Amino acid sequence: MNTDIQNLFKDKVLGHPAGLFVLFFTEMWERFSFYGMRVLLVNFLTMAAVGSNPGWGWSAENATALFGTYAMLLYITPIVGGVIADKITGYRWAVIIGSIIMALGHASMALETEFSLYLGLALLVIGTGFFKPNITSIISEMYKENPEKKDGAYTIFYMGVNAGAFFGMMLCGYLAEKVGWAYGFGLAGIFMLLGTLQFAFSGKLFGQIGAKPSKEYEVELPQDINEKHAVDRSEEKDVEKENPFTVLDKVLIVISAVIGLGYAINDPMSKIAGIDMFSAFEMAGLDGQYVAVLVALALFLYLVIGRIMRYTVVVRDRMFAFIIFAFFTVFFWMCFEQGASSLVLFARDNVDRVLTGDSALIFNVINSLLTVIPLLIITYVLYVLWNKTYSKIPLSNVVLVVCFALMWGIVIWMLNREFAADTSEITVSWFSILNSFFIIVFASMFSKWWESKYNPTAANKYAFGLIIMAIGFGLLAFGSYGIHEGVKVSMMWLIFAYLFHTLGELCLSPVGLSYVSKLVPARMIALMFGMWYLAIAIGNKLAAVLGGQIENITKEYSLSTFFLIFTIVPVIAGLVIMALNPALKKLMHGVK
Repeated sequence: MNTDIQNLFKDKVLGHPAGLFVLFFTEMWERFSFYGMRVLLVNFLTMAAVGSNPGWGWSAENATALFGTYAMLLYITPIVGGVIADKITGYRWAVIIGSIIMALGHASMALETEFSLYLGLALLVIGTGFFKPNITSIISEMYKENPEKKDGAYTIFYMGVNAGAFFGMMLCGYLAEKVGWAYGFGLAGIFMLLGTLQFAFSGKLFGQIGAKPSKEYEVELPQDINEKHAVDRSEEKDVEKENPFTVLDKVLIVISAVIGLGYAINDPMSKIAGIDMFSAFEMAGLDGQYVAVLVALALFLYLVIGRIMRYTVVVRDRMFAFIIFAFFTVFFWMCFEQGASSLVLFARDNVDRVLTGDSALIFNVINSLLTVIPLLIITYVLYVLWNKTYSKIPLSNVVLVVCFALMWGIVIWMLNREFAADTSEITVSWFSILNSFFIIVFASMFSKWWESKYNPTAANKYAFGLIIMAIGFGLLAFGSYGIHEGVKVSMMWLIFAYLFHTLGELCLSPVGLSYVSKLVPARMIALMFGMWYLAIAIGNKLAAVLGGQIENITKEYSLSTFFLIFTIVPVIAGLVIMALNPALKKLMHGVK
């Protein structure tokens, strides 16, 4: 293994091993496909069933119920996929298996039948479970002898994430809206397949890294856990004692999981097909599935709190702090993920997207720069990678060249088509690329802020994230105030909303996972990672459920009222966690 790592670091691209950029492109094509499909789904399902590019004419409530379940399950299956890779397949094979399953999922969705849609979404959920946790595990294994370079490696890797999201939403969205939905879904599948091939052909570069299950588990212990000023010697011994799962713990996990998965499947099924597995649980006029979910959450919290109470005071306090952060994480993603549901519908139905004359020319110039400059930079990375690795992994490089040739061809065709038109109608999906663009622009600024003496506490970062994001929704509420059917608002309101949403994300999103490893003892880290992803999954599902009410709330009250909900709720949550800052600092016992 040591030899493989040393060999990887011999061939460097931009100061990092060439293998990192193979992973960069693998993740880029996966994110291209994922976000390319994601930005289309709700738009396609709710688009009128008649017209030049008909959709299925679903209600927003039904479409978001299906999308919310899909988004929720995406954060649960990686827990299972990580275990399978650890025990059976190894990281690299898990990535290949996941990629193949996802490519089949995209191909199925391109058929545009109801069965193929459900099958495609199921395959994407399963494939993501294999892919998502294991590609980052390969990076961790690559850099275990060079930990000082790991932060830089992950920064480069996540640039691939944003690049893929950016181009996926732009190109898949453009093809789907301008040519036909099947072309958008199909393009996502093509790049997923090509990304699978380029990774599969690169095995020689990695040697045994990620090739077989590792018997060693490297876990970052909670910060200061073994320092005398933080924990005395007797407490250290208690920290290391086993805290095995009791029979009751296991029963509660099974019950909570079964009810949770049952709800995820039942919600869209009850709305779309009228089949409700939880109808017998109706109570006091409350939908039976929500009664069951509340019971499952209560049981799960009883399980978690019961386990926490078995630890020593310092560890117990830190884990309670972690739970508080997880709780407020739900509120953030519940609002932020409107970008995949209600904001898509708002951009389509309520934003003036038609430009003429000089306005169209200016937009086309800006859009060309936004597209071509990043593509040139990434193409240069491919050129350097080719020079370093062609002799070792020629087929992988050839596949990458095919990918870029295809992408350049679509970009040139798209830009030429827009410049040749008298008017420009901006696609609905174009607005979604703004999140990735703003992340690329502002991420380094926030990174420097966190490294400065003005670095806020974790609670204040959460508060800033929630409140800054709320400003974006406040702008939408103000911009849409008083409008009625047939009247559309300026696109600038939506552009500024995405700006503030992204700034809020940069405050909050990077904080969460780092605190899992800092606050949670090693013996409970798997459960707490699962709980963290569960919080994000719940946030995603709630986002879709609430986003699906945009038509009902607009009809009953107003569009402005709908956006006010997502303004007021995160502001209140942000102020509450800001007020909890002193208590959280005390609970964290020196963790920074």
